[in-house]
Amino acid sequence: MQEIGFIGTGVMGKSMVQNLLDNGYVVHIYTRTKEKATSLIENGAIWHDNPAKLAGMVDLLITMVGYPTDVEELYLSEGGFLETMRKGTVAVDMTTSSPELAKAIYKEGKAAEIGVLDAPVSGGDVGAQNGTLSIMIGGDPEVFERVRPVFEVLGENIVFQGEAGSGQHTKMVNQIAIASNMVGVTEAIVYAEKAGLDPEKVLKSIASGAAGSWSLSNLIPRVLKDDFSPGFFIKHFIKDMRIALDEAKKNGTRSPRTSAS
Repeated sequence: MQEIGFIGTGVMGKSMVQNLLDNGYVVHIYTRTKEKATSLIENGAIWHDNPAKLAGMVDLLITMVGYPTDVEELYLSEGGFLETMRKGTVAVDMTTSSPELAKAIYKEGKAAEIGVLDAPVSGGDVGAQNGTLSIMIGGDPEVFERVRPVFEVLGENIVFQGEAGSGQHTKMVNQIAIASNMVGVTEAIVYAEKAGLDPEKVLKSIASGAAGSWSLSNLIPRVLKDDFSPGFFIKHFIKDMRIALDEAKKNGTRSPRTSAS
């Protein structure tokens, strides 16, 4: 799988493409405006103005876009990727999306003889830059093994979770867990400032103790330096929470804290 297509070169996707280029892969990309991909093109990425045509040229197609509606349009609409991709190739959707949609794409891919994996990630822009993302995968195990070398370029914690949709369900678990934590670490640092403490000293005391978390160690130091560059967009997190609450309702999980977040 040397020829890879990548749709979605945003905050995280851009760094993921760069890591693939750095590891010798030929990467084809699509952006609505070519100028947004200038740095990647200068580093060897091949730009296309037609995503469907791109999909028909590659061995592996990776998508990482904004919303489930975007994913559905790309894969399941008339003239979508599952109609333009070649038999025997693989599509990996790394968007945080709906488990039910992941299952639908898998089913259609199976009928078209295209391997499909749902593989959302966690780790933010830092994880994307460093190739240390956590990747949660659903689909067929043999397809996962084919794509594993590519995943190993993009992440460190790579876990095959099970059948189609399992990757997305696992990401919902991740988002439920992190929602309360994000609120908690923010309130904690505000409290420290209001109490007249030095937040950086406080962070040294609590980051490695029982209160420690990825958000506390990786995001709060940036905040304390007035670095508010996005590692992730709040509009997408709200989207994730809606998916998580919808899925929780379907399986009968009570989620009062997630609802409050």
